[in-house]
Amino acid sequence: MTRLLTAKPPVPARSTGPRCRGVLLPLLALCTLASAQESPQREDVLQALRKAAGFYRDQVATHGAYHFAYAEDLSYGRSEGKEGPHTVEVQREGTPLVGMAYLEAYAATGDRYYLDAARATALAIVSGQHCSGGWDYFIEFDPTERKKFPYRTDGPCRDITTYPGNPVTSLDDNETQAVMRFLARVDKALGFKDPTIHEATRYAFDSLIKAQYPNGAWPQRFNRPPDPAKHPVKQASFPPSWSWKWPGSNYQSHYTFNDNSISDMIDAFLEGARIYNEPRYLAAAEKGGAFMLLAQMPEPQPAWAQQYDANMFPAWARNFEPPSVSGGESQGVMRTLMVLYRETGNRKYLEPLPRAIAYLKRSALPPVEKPSEIRLRALAGRPDRMVLARFYELQTNRPLYVTKGTRVSVKSGSSSLLDGYQLSYDDNSVITHYGVLVNGDELPAIEAEYERLAKADPASVRRSDNLRGLSPWSERPRAKPSAKALAAQVAQLIGSMDPRGAWTETGSIGKSDKIVQVFAAREMVLKVGSQVIPVKENDMIELFQGKEPPRERVIRSRTFALNVDLLCDYLRALQ
Repeated sequence: MTRLLTAKPPVPARSTGPRCRGVLLPLLALCTLASAQESPQREDVLQALRKAAGFYRDQVATHGAYHFAYAEDLSYGRSEGKEGPHTVEVQREGTPLVGMAYLEAYAATGDRYYLDAARATALAIVSGQHCSGGWDYFIEFDPTERKKFPYRTDGPCRDITTYPGNPVTSLDDNETQAVMRFLARVDKALGFKDPTIHEATRYAFDSLIKAQYPNGAWPQRFNRPPDPAKHPVKQASFPPSWSWKWPGSNYQSHYTFNDNSISDMIDAFLEGARIYNEPRYLAAAEKGGAFMLLAQMPEPQPAWAQQYDANMFPAWARNFEPPSVSGGESQGVMRTLMVLYRETGNRKYLEPLPRAIAYLKRSALPPVEKPSEIRLRALAGRPDRMVLARFYELQTNRPLYVTKGTRVSVKSGSSSLLDGYQLSYDDNSVITHYGVLVNGDELPAIEAEYERLAKADPASVRRSDNLRGLSPWSERPRAKPSAKALAAQVAQLIGSMDPRGAWTETGSIGKSDKIVQVFAAREMVLKVGSQVIPVKENDMIELFQGKEPPRERVIRSRTFALNVDLLCDYLRALQ
């Protein structure tokens, strides 16, 4: 027997109760703690922290590593692209984020238990390192399936063409970069005395230097070093022409800013240079900065594209990522250039910013009387919010959009796009799974930071010695909260923990026996036997085996990490 469910794509749960750094707390916990009169004591917080970490380490982990999210009973775990008990996720929202939470707990308490947990996570990550030096989205632990991947720990590295599908190191979504930073921090915390972790970390940094192009860029994915002869050093420019139709070409070798991949790579090398006192790592970071300078487009659009081909022309990537100047990635590039200035004191990294800021300010979309669905999402209830296009057409600067399409995915892994995914100047009925509009909230802050840095003594703006987080944006100055200011949130957090030490929240990640999934790009009608069910635009139709529906409460690795971070902040504030 099969069970059919219709549901909208997952959205954050809503609550009328307070939030804890973006983490919603169960109403039961709020009721339980409403009468609490005293601030949590240090011992109470230490016990809660150990209980939460123990649950995640002993009951949630798979070989020491983690998925994005789990059903509340731990019967099913999944991430963006993988699911099940024998794989774990390398992307930041999975294993690296949990590992960093253990390191935060160790730094706040000095308790070796947390360092041991971080070490176990690091060793799990090492077991998924590819011969090319980095990591892909996931690590496979099933003994038979592992043979399909060039994992260094499984024996001598063979020619990559002997593996199915030519597996790659991925720099997408801060995968390899975040892992490198986490491993380096664990290596440092262990006094560089764990030879397995130390060697794998240095191998990763050294391999990524070999993968760097002559112009300082990195590809999105790779499995061998590039041929320098095919990648001459050039200044970015507009192509003589470009096609509105997606060519379907392989974009893995493109010079890629998309998802801040080069920004994350630069910052990983900046931190690696600090931890290992290694000039080669600093040189790699600065070489990446030099590429950012080369990649700034000329007037009338002096910002940055998502990705470039070997001729330094903005290029197609996926079928919803056209050649264009980006209102999104350009902001990340500017922030990274300011990070490079703070680390090096070299003013050349500030020089491109005034032109880019002025261009983006004049490219903000004008208000409209009747906003489209995608504009309303970008405005988020703020009619006066600055909104930028993710894609500006080359030279004309007209915003580009990508039309919605109906997609059918089946259990075998195949996925078919039935229609849509065409470029358009019209923002009605466009894709919502990907930000074709981005908010401009950060632009005034970028401009203010630039003006401050331009006047400051470089020595006074260098980042702190011990970096936190896993991206360049994690190190923004923030006021240290007092214990009194955090007490109510911490009390609620402790009270919201279930008897196992888990924080659960409303949500659904499906379950392992999904047969088919359909995203409706427009209104449709579904017929089950004699029953006719209307399907609305943006609904997701999912069909599962069996009688049991997916569970409606989940455990998220991101929530665990945020909550551990809050408990650690409170412990520091008590000192």
